[in-house]
Amino acid sequence: MATTGMRPALSDEALIEMLSLIEGADSVELKLTVPESSQRSAIQALRLDPLDAQIRQVFFFDTPDLTLNKRGVAVRARRVQRKGDDSVVKLRPVVPDELPAELRSSPMLTVEVDAMPGGYVCSASLKGVVKEGGAKAAVAGEQPLRKLFSKSQRAFYAEHAPAGTAIDDLAILGPIFVLKLKSARGERGRRLVTEMWLYPDGSRILELSTRCATSEAFQAASEARAFLVERGIDLSGELQTKTRKALDFFSKQLREGASA
Repeated sequence: MATTGMRPALSDEALIEMLSLIEGADSVELKLTVPESSQRSAIQALRLDPLDAQIRQVFFFDTPDLTLNKRGVAVRARRVQRKGDDSVVKLRPVVPDELPAELRSSPMLTVEVDAMPGGYVCSASLKGVVKEGGAKAAVAGEQPLRKLFSKSQRAFYAEHAPAGTAIDDLAILGPIFVLKLKSARGERGRRLVTEMWLYPDGSRILELSTRCATSEAFQAASEARAFLVERGIDLSGELQTKTRKALDFFSKQLREGASA
């Protein structure tokens, strides 16, 4: 299976594997993490207005020692300004051709390759729509966490989660506040997405991304690189995983609270 890499360049074998994964995926998302020291200048260069950003509140669910994360399972719910609530059960890494046909045909499943400088990972995300106010009620303990997930999401979770990790027993890790901006660019009008993740310790991750069809991956990567270089965006930042940083922060809080 493919794993997330942080190598300065892909080996020939890794490139062949990535191409195989892209061929079987639904889409490709190209990602870049902007170093914290360069975030202000990047925001200015891209002419981003924070008042145009959509506010998101993200909750993750795992055990205090991140048992799910260690198995490649991510469970999440979001409250999204002007859009409502949603939920996701994600598995990574995956090989698209190894997913069950019934699951693969679900309109709620997205198989995507995330590609970043020197690395890539293929994931399968089974999405669900949460009734209005559902996420807020669940994290407040007013309803079971399982109510955030559809029957198919719960089955997907049960198939891949370690034994003894029922959804209702998972710890709440969050929330993380996210500011998200979309802007059209280039002749093809490809979307550049900017996400600023704000962590409780005052740190930030600024991620730039663009999503494209699998057949356009290399062209999109070239266009995106040229667009960013022309604006003086620092492309040398070390890849930072937004989800893992959030999980590490909140799991540490839970463990320290339990031992106090």
